Amino acid sequence: MLAIETRGLTRLFDGKAAVDGLDLAVPEGAFYGFLGPNGAGKSTTMRMLTGLLAPTAGSARLLGHDLSADGTAVKRLLGTVPDGLNLFERLTGEEQLRIHGQLYGLPRATSARRAEELLAALELGDDAGKLVQDYSHGMKKKLALGCALIHGPRLLFLDEPFEGIDALAVGGIRRLLQDLVSRGEITVFLTSHVLEVVERLATHVGIIQRGRLVRQGTLSEVRASGTLEESFLESLGVERGAPAPLSWMAGGREPG
Repeated sequence: MLAIETRGLTRLFDGKAAVDGLDLAVPEGAFYGFLGPNGAGKSTTMRMLTGLLAPTAGSARLLGHDLSADGTAVKRLLGTVPDGLNLFERLTGEEQLRIHGQLYGLPRATSARRAEELLAALELGDDAGKLVQDYSHGMKKKLALGCALIHGPRLLFLDEPFEGIDALAVGGIRRLLQDLVSRGEITVFLTSHVLEVVERLATHVGIIQRGRLVRQGTLSEVRASGTLEESFLESLGVERGAPAPLSWMAGGREPG
């Protein structure tokens, strides 16, 4: 079964297409890397798939459910870490997770137990009693991931989860996600500009440009005989030559 299937998914803003006739096919249990340059339509696509933005045209099915008809039921199966983190700064990390679990309808005891497990898995156990406002950016990213996982979603959306965080935090998040996917417990849909991380994580890749899907398939199919970066640039029609030298750094005299 496909975890995500879209047909002609389109979103217009002021008559211009931010997403244009998108046909996604994300297998259940995949780690899907959704790539594209800034402004390509990645975040708009994710907002439509998570029910935050209505499409102008087209359809989307998530885990076998029609998103437009079964939106409430579908959202209970999703976890989301948006690009902008929405956390309660005056709560402790543990309180944030416990309350988030209860908002999903988990009993208090269940929410508390899962919060404790998540804090340990995300290497935040020593900071469980610290206010979120005192967390580093990387710690907040980890905590947001915990909030997205506490109710046991079957489909996880991550919008730039590694942006602005150090290698230690990236490593911790990467190991947790790889473990969840390898055990068949979740499907991950990830947007990121860090191609090296996507290449290490993804089983499937889709590349979008100007709102249109230009390439999609397994990681090996998409990158063919080269690297993911080479395939990404080729898909976008970008040829990289030598950078133009800076006149004042090239040993010559800068024009007056």
